[in-house]
Amino acid sequence: MDDVDSKEMLGTVVEEYLEQERGTRALLDELEKLSIEGKHEKLRERVRSFAEHNQEVFYTVALALTNSAHFFGDVEAQLGVGPADKLRDLAETYPSLAEPFYLVRVEVTQERLNPITELDVTTSYHHEEEVPLVSYSAASGGVNLYDYKGTPHEVLQTAIFLAEATNDSLEAALAKDHSVNTDELSELIERHEQLESELNALQDNIDALRRKPVGDE
Repeated sequence: MDDVDSKEMLGTVVEEYLEQERGTRALLDELEKLSIEGKHEKLRERVRSFAEHNQEVFYTVALALTNSAHFFGDVEAQLGVGPADKLRDLAETYPSLAEPFYLVRVEVTQERLNPITELDVTTSYHHEEEVPLVSYSAASGGVNLYDYKGTPHEVLQTAIFLAEATNDSLEAALAKDHSVNTDELSELIERHEQLESELNALQDNIDALRRKPVGDE
């Protein structure tokens, strides 16, 4: 199941949830406790397991937690006010679970893994080596993915690897005569322009540093 993409399927998955409502809410209580306790990795794995073993109910809960008036309206039109109100109550009772369910839904429907939602970056300076340092932490929801600290050229080496991988994926698509949707292509164009702007700024900084004697504070 890619996602709930038809009214017929919507009615089916919601009815499946209603049949399992008590057990599902008990599970959501457990998941909410994990969220409150800050056990985000365990929470993510539990939600993934839920999606894997009970897709219909997972999709119903995930959509309800988006608190979408359109979704609730569709449910009400098909199944009545009662079922729609029960789903509205999920959004009101478990707001802390909205992001974990959304991210797992993205993983399931779009074949992603750990979508990055936050990147914290700080800079410092190592006086003995006379070199700046860049530290960053990547997170997916409340799940910390990795922490890194390195010099500017080391950070850029990682960026080069990622740019090369991006080109590899596009070249593979071209070689197999696959298309790329217009939204993705537009985003690629925008990212390319942003990269060009940052590279121009990088060149300006490099030129300025070349004119500055080493050790000149």
